[in-house]
Amino acid sequence: MSARNRRSTAAVITAGAAALLTLCGTAATAMAAPSSGGDAKGSAAMVAAAASAHTLTVPRGLTTSDGTRHVIVNGKSIDFGTIVRDLAWNPSGSKAAFIDAHGDLVVSNPDGSHRVTVAANPGGQTWSHPTWQVTAADRTNQIPAKNNLIFSAKIHGSTVLEGVKATSNHGKPTKISLNGDPGDGNVPQTNNTWPNVGGSYGTSVYENTHTGEVYIRDDYLRQQGGALTKGSEPALSPDNEEVVFVRSVHGHDHLFVEEFRDGTNVVKDITPGATTNYTEPTWSPNGKTIAFRAPTGTYTITKTAHGFGKPVKVSKHTGLPAYRG
Repeated sequence: MSARNRRSTAAVITAGAAALLTLCGTAATAMAAPSSGGDAKGSAAMVAAAASAHTLTVPRGLTTSDGTRHVIVNGKSIDFGTIVRDLAWNPSGSKAAFIDAHGDLVVSNPDGSHRVTVAANPGGQTWSHPTWQVTAADRTNQIPAKNNLIFSAKIHGSTVLEGVKATSNHGKPTKISLNGDPGDGNVPQTNNTWPNVGGSYGTSVYENTHTGEVYIRDDYLRQQGGALTKGSEPALSPDNEEVVFVRSVHGHDHLFVEEFRDGTNVVKDITPGATTNYTEPTWSPNGKTIAFRAPTGTYTITKTAHGFGKPVKVSKHTGLPAYRG
């Protein structure tokens, strides 16, 4: 069965003088303090009104990294001790994977401690966008459990997808297979980037910068895949039934969602009113919310009974959003 139609069968935000961030329980609230340049005799009501106007609610588990040493984890700015690029969490939220200051692929605890170099960059390569492929063993089909990291590697101007076991210590990544769906022909072997794994079967999506298309890759029973639609920066939903991606519309980057349910493959613009660029989308673990990046901060958009609601700003911090467990 085609990978694109197969359905599931089994049931940093830094703390500035003007902001206070917390992330715990069911939500976190970021509140901007009033300007120190104002009249100190301003009434308490005016202060409260100003604070209320700048209140932002950060969803539980949402983290942000911006290429510095600092990552927001549980509402705190954590110094990971090294540059953190393209941070991604494993499904349980117990480990973080990222590209460090040396360009190596690293795994650490949520506070940046116990860093392990899963794979050392040999030099002359640019690695990016690691994603976790974690699946349970399937005894019925004799499929072993997986705990891999898939990432993009630019080697001598050619960008390919590589993989390595997440438990490796200075392991050697290998190029992952990319076979087309039966009868659909071959898929591009180069110019592939932005991999993202979703769901319990280890299915992944990625973009090809040459064709401008989003592709899906299935390697559960046998490796196969193919093009889905025009777009970039894809992310697969936790139930494997939807993919969110970026597509330019009238000069701005919008977010689109393609549904695989019932083999209809319906594509919808979920941010039709966008007047700025919305990029780097990621799904919440329950599949109900999508967090994404905008020039003015981090936003979310949540499913409703009739599709998706309107974008909501949840953080002033601009960076790569990721959900931790």
